[in-house]
Amino acid sequence: MSKRDYYEVLGVDRNASEADLKKSYRRMAMKFHPDRNPDSEDAEAQFKEVKEAYEVLSDSQKRAAYDQFGHAGVEGGAGQGGFGGGFGGFEDIFSDIFGGGGGGRSRGGPRVYRGADLAYRMELTLEEAISGITREIRIPATEICKQCSGTGAKAGSSPVTCNTCGGVGKVRMQQGFFSVQQTCPSCHGAGKEIKNPCNICHGAGKVKKEKTLSVKIPGGVDTGDRVRLSGEGEPGENGGPSGDLFVEVRVKEHALFTRDGDDLYCEIPVGIVTATLGGEVEVPCLGNSQCVKLKIPSESQTGKLFRLRGKGVKSVRSHGPGDLMCRVIVETPVKLNSKQKELLKQFGESLEERREKHSPHHSSWLDKVKGFFEDLAE
Repeated sequence: MSKRDYYEVLGVDRNASEADLKKSYRRMAMKFHPDRNPDSEDAEAQFKEVKEAYEVLSDSQKRAAYDQFGHAGVEGGAGQGGFGGGFGGFEDIFSDIFGGGGGGRSRGGPRVYRGADLAYRMELTLEEAISGITREIRIPATEICKQCSGTGAKAGSSPVTCNTCGGVGKVRMQQGFFSVQQTCPSCHGAGKEIKNPCNICHGAGKVKKEKTLSVKIPGGVDTGDRVRLSGEGEPGENGGPSGDLFVEVRVKEHALFTRDGDDLYCEIPVGIVTATLGGEVEVPCLGNSQCVKLKIPSESQTGKLFRLRGKGVKSVRSHGPGDLMCRVIVETPVKLNSKQKELLKQFGESLEERREKHSPHHSSWLDKVKGFFEDLAE
């Protein structure tokens, strides 16, 4: 069964702000929560649908992927265990809204947060994009502090249990008849406080560094395609999983070819004699050191398009390569000597007797110009 659009599920438009999403989620979660609809067989499915939609659209990275690729862009997350199961009570709903989402929670312990995703833009030549390439990149990264093993506490000391939340990482607040949980303002959800911070990381438990990664770019990528390196993003909080690194491809302009999907386009200059009498020209092919012969029929005009099948690009999403489209540009001779000019003049005079035969497009154009002025005169 196909899933409904997440924006439709929450009843918001695609430009909805974070505040609009929270407001709609709170309203619909309260409406469909199974605890409030014990006699409704559809409430459970509707609540799951609302929760799934909110957990995608409230995450900026997942929302961007969903906006670009639809449900396929967040597969492996929504509906496949990525957002967790179960319903939780009303306090869990309000904790998601007021206490900041983005992670799971172990019962009786601090909230676990997944690390942030990172993005890296990689520029490729058209040749590299078509054939694929493995390239090393250096990116800023955060790693667990080795001095304190990630505790944030100075050697010989340890974090102590937070007095405000008792080590839970959450504090409960009463709002009317609702009991609402929020992240502890003292320990920020860690459940621990550091009295003697580490000299290296200054209590953060993490240090900044650079790391080198080897990235394999598959052949056939195009501008806007992304390669995902799982777990190479920022480390998580409180033992949470690391985020991902997304390498976004940008293909540079090429001197000879332009790309349109799986097809390549190029312009081929052809001399006036070859265009008139016919002949052959050599056309270079990407990914192939050899050129191919393109037969130019006689009387070819500027703009005529020739197709070389299978000489285009095999993208990451297609089963076979596209075509190479060659557009003929008839080149007018330049820097002629006096003898060549005289021969060309004689040749032109020989065409005047039957211009409508030798220059059909010119004759047709003259007829249209004549008709244009006749219409103006009426």
